[in-house]
Amino acid sequence: MATTTTAGLTRRRGGGGAGGAGGGDGNGIGPSSRTNSSVNVRDHTGPETSYESGENGHRIAYDPRDISESAERSKQPKLTLMEEVLLLGLKDKQGYLSFWNDNISYALRGCIVLELAFRGRIAMQKTPSRRNFPLPDRIIEVIDDTLTGEVLLDEALKMMKTSEKMSVSSWIDLMSGETWNLMKIGYQLKQVRERLAKGLVDKGILRTEKRNFLLFDMATHPVVDSGAKDEIRRRVRNVLTQRTVVLNSSQWLPEGLEFRYLRTVAMVCAAYAANVLENALSTLGHEAREKAFNQTDELLADYSQWPFGRKATMNDIGENLPQVIGEVRKAPL
Repeated sequence: MATTTTAGLTRRRGGGGAGGAGGGDGNGIGPSSRTNSSVNVRDHTGPETSYESGENGHRIAYDPRDISESAERSKQPKLTLMEEVLLLGLKDKQGYLSFWNDNISYALRGCIVLELAFRGRIAMQKTPSRRNFPLPDRIIEVIDDTLTGEVLLDEALKMMKTSEKMSVSSWIDLMSGETWNLMKIGYQLKQVRERLAKGLVDKGILRTEKRNFLLFDMATHPVVDSGAKDEIRRRVRNVLTQRTVVLNSSQWLPEGLEFRYLRTVAMVCAAYAANVLENALSTLGHEAREKAFNQTDELLADYSQWPFGRKATMNDIGENLPQVIGEVRKAPL
């Protein structure tokens, strides 16, 4: 077994030249190998390397765990909650956030916790004595330590796995560096905004430039592909202004994505907390913008506690939202 490490993530590869053998998607996996039902991709006790016959009669080696990783990636959104919130906050041409925004750093750490929950990596402890506690004070635990492939998520996941179990609010505080305990200062996630921006550069949405600000140079990240940001703005306006919320599938929001509507509600509320939501509503008139912010307040009130409840409202916005969210069979937290 050869092990390669990239950006702090460890990638497993099968022996016998599996990395370059099969063509296709670069994993050495041919089209027919993806449909091979005889391979148990979750069985880590089985052989590390499997083989199949290629079109030319040669045997092709591959690691069945790579099939599992690829299958999971295909079910995940192209952008994480953190990336969507950051993208909303960035100025398109200048490529930087408002210097007066003090809320986004804390909100991004909260998005990390939410994203891990949506991906089934963490959950709240089902301790009877804590069920009546407010959600921020509930203890969360790791239920699946499989790496996600997103550096920030994996860094947070490893910390949660190896440390003592703590509450939601405690983890957000620690990852933000809000602690007087010197023993826990190492839990702070540093340069989150810059690392997220570089991830968006890798995904072809932003580019990196150097801009001079009086006495120092700063890296900025102007938008290159505006399609992703336009799609986020459309989703925000759909949820906050339309009577019937319909989220059409796109390359940024796959059809088979779990928690489609709940993810969008979480993104809208996180953008509101990060003080960047107005960037998605700038094209609306004053009255429509005020109604959109009122709708956000109601979403925060209705979906910030479990079980979700939707009270009757008079603004006739998002009337079908409780129904489509209620169809979700399991709660991520």
